[in-house]
Formats: sequence, structure tokens, C-alpha cells
Amino acid sequence: MWAAQHEAPIYSRLIQERGDIPAQVRAVAEQTLRDLERVMPAPLPRAMPTQQAPALNSGGQGSL
Repeated sequence: MWAAQHEAPIYSRLIQERGDIPAQVRAVAEQTLRDLERVMPAPLPRAMPTQQAPALNSGGQGSL
């Protein structure tokens, strides 16, 4: 963010006038994720069921 402030002076002025909105949003999002993890822990990963190969014709005939 340092580069953005020095490359675009208007960005520094907006932060002075309005506050660093992206940083505030990021902080709220991180807090929300922490709260969710506390009250709703992620389930343990389960093994994905393997797909079975299609059944071969068991008529006693080999492949053509």
C-alpha cells in the first residue's frame, strides 16, 4: 500500500478524509471469519468416494 500512497497522492488525501476503507473491510472480514470458525468449526475432510469402473461384460467373450 506504501507504493499506492506515493504514486497517487489522491489516495493519501482520501484516506485522510474518509479513512482506509479497504483496511477496515479487511479487518471486519477477518474478524467475521474468526467468529465463524469459533461457533461453526469446519467439518473434517472426508475421503471422496472412488468411482467404480464400469462392469465388464461377463458373458465369457473377450474384447473385440
